[in-house]
Amino acid sequence: MALHDNTQAAPVIALEGVGKMFRTADGADRAVLEGVDLTLREGEIVAMLGKSGSGKSTLLRIMAGLVGADRGTVQFRGRPLQGAAEGIAMVFQSFALFPWLTVQQNVELGLEAQGVAGPERTRRAEAAIDMIGLSGFNSALPRELSGGMRQRVGIARALVTEPDLLLMDEAFSALDVLTGETLRDEMLGLWQSGRANIRSILIVSHNIEEAVMMADRIVILSSDPGRVRAEVPVPFPRPRNRDDAQVRALVDEVYTLMTSPATPGPRVPAATAAQALGYRLPDADIGQMEAVLDLLHESPFFGRADLPHLAAEAGLTDDDLLPACEAMQLLGLAHIERGDISATALGRVYYQTPPPERKVLFGKQLLAHVALAAHIRRELEESEHGEVGEEAVLRELEAYLKPEEAETVLRIAIDWGRFGEVYGYSLHSGMLMLPDLVPSA
Repeated sequence: MALHDNTQAAPVIALEGVGKMFRTADGADRAVLEGVDLTLREGEIVAMLGKSGSGKSTLLRIMAGLVGADRGTVQFRGRPLQGAAEGIAMVFQSFALFPWLTVQQNVELGLEAQGVAGPERTRRAEAAIDMIGLSGFNSALPRELSGGMRQRVGIARALVTEPDLLLMDEAFSALDVLTGETLRDEMLGLWQSGRANIRSILIVSHNIEEAVMMADRIVILSSDPGRVRAEVPVPFPRPRNRDDAQVRALVDEVYTLMTSPATPGPRVPAATAAQALGYRLPDADIGQMEAVLDLLHESPFFGRADLPHLAAEAGLTDDDLLPACEAMQLLGLAHIERGDISATALGRVYYQTPPPERKVLFGKQLLAHVALAAHIRRELEESEHGEVGEEAVLRELEAYLKPEEAETVLRIAIDWGRFGEVYGYSLHSGMLMLPDLVPSA
């Protein structure tokens, strides 16, 4: 049974050719977003997925009017969006509550900014608090509430303004699984009842199953720069059964899109080692990588697994599993194709190798496949004292990445390099050094 067709409904917000740039440390411009075309229409929930570097948060802030686009146009209700608009509200992952204000006062903030009179503010805030299931907690401070209750306050603060467009930036990801699912289901109940008077919802998520369970349409962004690489309709009525065969098949399809190259054919290697330094390493914990690889070799998988099934068995979210799998593929330990992961011959050897010897194999693969690690090692070998300051490496990375992204990539490279005994690092001095120069504990 298909849902009603929204393609002829009135646009709530429309982006055409949207691009956003940032300036690197060497003065060059680099695109975060490029050529993004996206329309949200009345009566639909859209979920947006993308890896790190896809510009999801930047795009969301452009749609909220918090930052401007450098290229293209953004129209809200048929008019150019210029700054924050009254008909757009946003729910953040971090709750973003003022800790010194009560629940009632936090919810009233948006109405106060719109100039709504005191008695009307009070009435509408009380109604929103009741609608989101927090009646009786109006005078409580955020520190007195659980995480789920604090996020309810954030949602009530957004709903009280009766926005045409609700933007949700990973709004359930900071919550435990059960609380997140409960709040998600309650939001869907409010949406379908029409009580919240919202015309359209955009959910930025890292959870593929959440996107399939909530959305009418899933938009997938590619990375570096962010572009819309695929749009997947979700043709199932709500409420949806996560165990339904058609739902599981769609989850598999989205996993396939999320783990496949953006364009058909083999990946094109970086033209030079210098260009490869800007590769955005997946933020993967080594312990999780090894746990996933070990699980992959055991029953019921024996070397090959469907990614959603593996995620369930490993008890990992997509935010943890996908970077771990990407890192394993990068290091030649696994291969991902069409939403399935399989161990390579080297991955099988790694699995059978005792833990102390694994470090040697890991380090060898790191130098062979991660340009940044090989570059650091080469710099150390060529330096007079076998040491290089992390600030020098950061400056090199900032020619390709934003400062905060460069710091993340260097932290990952340091963690991987220390594990593989390719180089050491002193947190006290901020120096990278050859392994034989690392002070013994």
